Amino acid sequence: MNATTQDIETLGIDTVRILSADAVQKANSGHPGTAMALAPMGHVLWTKFLNYNPKNPHWNNRDRFILSCGHACILQYNFLYLTGYDLSLDDIKDFRQLNSKTAGHPEYGLCPGVDVTTGPLGQGFANGVGFAIAQKHLASRYNKPGFNLFDYHVYAIVSDGDMMEGVTSEAASLAGHLELGNIIYLYDDNHISIEGATDITFNEDVSERFRAYGWHVQDLPDVNDTHALELAITNAKAENQKPSLIRVRSLIAYGSPNKSGTAGSHGSPLGADEIKLVKKFFGFDPEKSFYVPDEVKEFYHKAGEKGIEKEAKWNKLFSDYKAQFPELAEEYELATKGELPKGWADDLPVFKASDPKVATRVASGKALNALANKIPYLIGGAADLAPSTETNLKGFDSFTSENRGGRNFHFGIREHAMGSALNGMALTAGVIPFGATFLMFSEYMRPPIRLASIMQVSPIFVYTHDSIGLGEDGTTHQPIEQLASLRSIPRITVIRPADANETVQAWKVAVEHKGGPVVLVFTRQGLPIIDQDKYGKATGLEKGAYVLSEASKTPEIILIATGSEVALIMEAQVKLEADGISTRVVSMPSWELFEKQDAAYKESVFPKAIKKRLAVEMASPMGWHKYVTDEGDILGMTTFGESAPAEELYKHFGFTVDNVVKKAKAL
Repeated sequence: MNATTQDIETLGIDTVRILSADAVQKANSGHPGTAMALAPMGHVLWTKFLNYNPKNPHWNNRDRFILSCGHACILQYNFLYLTGYDLSLDDIKDFRQLNSKTAGHPEYGLCPGVDVTTGPLGQGFANGVGFAIAQKHLASRYNKPGFNLFDYHVYAIVSDGDMMEGVTSEAASLAGHLELGNIIYLYDDNHISIEGATDITFNEDVSERFRAYGWHVQDLPDVNDTHALELAITNAKAENQKPSLIRVRSLIAYGSPNKSGTAGSHGSPLGADEIKLVKKFFGFDPEKSFYVPDEVKEFYHKAGEKGIEKEAKWNKLFSDYKAQFPELAEEYELATKGELPKGWADDLPVFKASDPKVATRVASGKALNALANKIPYLIGGAADLAPSTETNLKGFDSFTSENRGGRNFHFGIREHAMGSALNGMALTAGVIPFGATFLMFSEYMRPPIRLASIMQVSPIFVYTHDSIGLGEDGTTHQPIEQLASLRSIPRITVIRPADANETVQAWKVAVEHKGGPVVLVFTRQGLPIIDQDKYGKATGLEKGAYVLSEASKTPEIILIATGSEVALIMEAQVKLEADGISTRVVSMPSWELFEKQDAAYKESVFPKAIKKRLAVEMASPMGWHKYVTDEGDILGMTTFGESAPAEELYKHFGFTVDNVVKKAKAL
């Protein structure tokens, strides 16, 4: 078999189909059918349209590619291998095995050429909206006449499953409203999901739905018509205002005599006998596995090598740009390195003990605005709650379809899509994104928070109205279990500051942080400013926990709290000391930051010899047992809240000075 007897493109496509079936069969796990069906789509993308450089997967002006139906990842892995990324045939054979680059769903940072971790359906679709927003913003800030630095597109393959997930609707609505014409999504309309034909649950007209969202929609009857695919993508690239959806009909497991068009090829290997029939169907030797003809390797490698020259041209363009616009170039280079401008923290607010009480959400707004004035690539917004979360960047425009340079983002009441979009933005070198809502509604954002942690990217999630202290809105708005469940996520950093000055320090940590998301948790209600001349400095926040107020002599008990409850235990300390009980107060805004400290520092805050400890937090007590020891206690919330003024709730649930003193004395 060679290129003289069979068209090289057809041979390449069929090779990918069979590689996909072989890899899933060897793993005895996976989803072969979609990859087999979409090989023509992948072929057109990687040979005709995608701008990429396999030798530098992070080239800043590359097109982004997202496989939102991440279960079909063997398709992506095969094209990455064939076009010359640092991925070998052995990696393909190692599909879904321990320590392999080719995990069961695409993982950012694990496999070169994977731009985002996907798997939970709908996430990739929504991540792409964040990627597209970031591209538009970068282009607005840095592109100049003759210097089109950022003109890339965001491509994705999405599935019926993606279309059913609610986050897709949120993200599609936002993308249409913002007129993100740099989005080109190919929708694999194969009518099959795990339970069978999709018409058992899903019979809407997706094309009309997306036209209603304001998308440019094209419908193609056959994925195997590569010429029609090329024409449709060309049309989509020409559409600058509307995001594009190309609906493509496919036959799952195309080439499988007994399993094509069935759910049996969706989530299970085809079986050794069926794979032999597939190979016969495509004219391959049924006894050979993982066979890649030399001419196919050469063809795809040449397609990949085009990107080397494309990046070289871009690097020359950026070099010339740097000569003409040195300040902007320096700013961008600094941002892409994950560094901050000189003097970025110079104008941060300092609060005095004599100042009136201030809610940490209000202090957060002041700190955020001071940072935004110094860090031009700090951008973000809220899920229709900027006034309540104090996250409006004063003096800056809104990002809209007419103004891509705006730094205030209005995500609408779309918390799930906001979180996913923030991940796409965080994956774009050159921006630091944040997004805000109430702590209770972090529940709507749990999938993107978890994925940010898996990818070790660092969007800043801002959550206000952090306890029963928000009062009359009642149980539906009062968070109880959220802090515990957020802290349980690996690689996350949760910070709940005690006052305005700790809040400023929390923002400093957040903008410098790398290796996972930061969650900032703020109050609605006003809190007293802790006197830093009399008590511990708020800079202690960066260590996660610190001695805020020392006992009069060797401590008999340690009171520990976060957020608004720190003021409560400080008052309790005064009473306990007056009664002759020497009491240490520890502010513990971040468990995760504390756990990074060395053993000596931990011992200095929580001496092993002092086992009488009381933790106070208006949230689930889960997790606090680690810090209070077997001889300690926790004052927390073991029920949902109630609808009433905050002061009444504090009394009702025991968050009073007298009750803290009582519990401390009992210990």
